[in-house]
Amino acid sequence: MGFKTNKVSNGDNLSQVKDSKEIPKWRDMNRKQRIKTVVMLTMKIIFLLGLLYLFVCSLDLMSSGFRLLGGKITGQVFSDGTILSNPIAGLMIGLLTTVIVQSSSTSTSIVVSMVSSSILPVKQAIPIIMGANIGTSVTNTLVALTQSGKREEFSLAFAGATVHDMFNWLTVLVLLPVEIASNMLYHITEAITKSINLKQGSNSNPEFLTVITKPLTERIIQLDKKAIENIALGIASPNISLLKRYCSTKNESYNGTFDIVPDEYCSFLFAKVNWADWLIGLVLLIVSIICLCLCLFLLVKLLQSLLKGAVRNIIFKVVNSDFPGVFKHLTPYLAILVGCVLTILVQSSSIFTSTLTPLVGLGIITIDRVYPFTIGSNIGTTITGIMAALTATSEKDLRNSLQIALCHTFFNVIGILIWFPIPFMRFPVPMATHLGKITAKYRWFAVLYIVFSFLLMPLIVFGLSLAGWYVFAGVLGPIVVVIILIIIINVLQRYKPSFLPSPLRTWLWLPAPLRSLGFYDKYVFGKSCYICKKKVDVKTTDVESTHKNEAFNDDFVEYL
Repeated sequence: MGFKTNKVSNGDNLSQVKDSKEIPKWRDMNRKQRIKTVVMLTMKIIFLLGLLYLFVCSLDLMSSGFRLLGGKITGQVFSDGTILSNPIAGLMIGLLTTVIVQSSSTSTSIVVSMVSSSILPVKQAIPIIMGANIGTSVTNTLVALTQSGKREEFSLAFAGATVHDMFNWLTVLVLLPVEIASNMLYHITEAITKSINLKQGSNSNPEFLTVITKPLTERIIQLDKKAIENIALGIASPNISLLKRYCSTKNESYNGTFDIVPDEYCSFLFAKVNWADWLIGLVLLIVSIICLCLCLFLLVKLLQSLLKGAVRNIIFKVVNSDFPGVFKHLTPYLAILVGCVLTILVQSSSIFTSTLTPLVGLGIITIDRVYPFTIGSNIGTTITGIMAALTATSEKDLRNSLQIALCHTFFNVIGILIWFPIPFMRFPVPMATHLGKITAKYRWFAVLYIVFSFLLMPLIVFGLSLAGWYVFAGVLGPIVVVIILIIIINVLQRYKPSFLPSPLRTWLWLPAPLRSLGFYDKYVFGKSCYICKKKVDVKTTDVESTHKNEAFNDDFVEYL
């Protein structure tokens, strides 16, 4: 039901970006043209697979760069048990550390290890897992920025990326207060772990995609995956290097036994570079971001070349169409399953959702269809956590680590049950769509959104939570009340304006800086930029400005 309406609008967008030059049909080609077409298509597909490979490797290297820059700080923060005892602080720590290391797998593995070692109780670990769930969505949001050159593509790409953010934030806003009040997730997972017979596991977490990417990434950088975890557990010095500079070799002794001696440098690019970790991380981060942007730019161009005309229409219909008849309502649930399975295969929700983002920008996948793919990916990344938890070395460790891994899974499953089965409750889709329209109009807002949502706001909330509950409630309480009032007034303005007094039927009574992003676009971020934007579509802008003078509701205030 919800899919039909949006499919039409995205179909309109698709028809607008069709190439005017259609490819001649196969039956109209001669032999030479057919051979040329097949050869070109084969070369493009090989080049596409190569770019996808480099794109995934760039994401891996970017994650390694972030870990070298902030991994030690992450480990030291996790080692402070007094901070983690505050659920709000724990949530923000989970968010910030995942943003810093660009990997929810790293932050959750630290939490699982601390829980398994009885350093961190399961109840205190649950908010951290929730925060890591939010932080993992920053990667595909950053990827969307690379499509900011074209407004229409940027609007779709940013909406497709932030639908992940919206789902995670809404789920946390509902489940965190419930968990603080009732320990619901803790009691559910405790009952499950007590009811099953747990035995020590010997199977390691299977790796699929990393087997393919390791030959390249390990030639550039190798990190000690346990270093950050050991700092958090207090069994390693914060001054140790996160680089795996030395590799173990076997030396045969006089009695025929083998002693493992770490006496040789590993064979990767930075092994013999005597720089600080943060400097190597900075260089790696810059190079990986440049490579990521270049790969994504070429991917978009290549996809535009491959997916045009009839081919584009066929793929659009196949990916976004529903099952026929009474089974059409099962289509999005199949998309959830596909998202879950593919995330398990690639071992990263960030990689999977980041790959979908440019496809949404090109109009190949609709916002409505990428939503179930994304929430399925959320479940997939928790399944890998459960598989990792099963490798614990004792029954007590296994029970604790499995319980916190199940908390992560149930957090996402309950979120899906709230925000997906009923079409009316799929709030992340319209929220992300509206946010995409705002960022396409004011492209600087995308950077502001990322910095505020994933850095400034978590730091502010974290600082207030450390000051005590009275300070926290005294500062954030009025802000939350104002936001709720804005939402209620916006709903009434749109659907029941007669219920409001005359001044509140529009936001014209507010000063321009409080109701208009156009004010900041014109006066703060440069007059020349504002004039350039005016020249892009003079007629549309003139009509909009005239309309806003008569009755103005700003995009961002409406979004709230």
